[in-house]
Amino acid sequence: MARGQQLETPLGRVSRRTSAESKDRFGRFTEWIARAMGTPMFLAILTLFCIAWIAWNTLTPPSMRFDSAANGFTALTLMLSLQASYAAPLILLAQNRQDDRDRVQIEQDRQRAERNLADTEYLAREVVALRMSIDDMTKEVMTRDMLRQELRSLLDELDRRDQPSDSAEETSDHR
Repeated sequence: MARGQQLETPLGRVSRRTSAESKDRFGRFTEWIARAMGTPMFLAILTLFCIAWIAWNTLTPPSMRFDSAANGFTALTLMLSLQASYAAPLILLAQNRQDDRDRVQIEQDRQRAERNLADTEYLAREVVALRMSIDDMTKEVMTRDMLRQELRSLLDELDRRDQPSDSAEETSDHR
């Protein structure tokens, strides 16, 4: 054990981190086994092993055989049963770990979908607000244009009123 690790853990206590790391290491190992058992290579190797076992115990001289064909290759059957009895729980452990990861992934996806929905609703409200403000500005611009037109017409009318009085003033100034 490294000196730094000794100082992290009080005397007489076992670090919980090592237990968690140990469980995780075992979990990764079970997943590796489950993945390996599901490959064509594993099936090919197991098939070659069984063929070699049967060939050895059938074709070699009886003094060199260790599993009798007369007994139905009992040792081979026991070895394959032992392998299967360990394989099933290891595969189940790997499936449980995968289920846990899937559950976490589904929860993260649900949260992401909720955030996306909230963002989309916010953006939709913003678009509506922008449309409303553009409509208001358009109405306001129309009102300004109308006001300008009205002011021009009033100025024109005032100019017309002032023109006859201007000509009358000019005649009075000439006298």
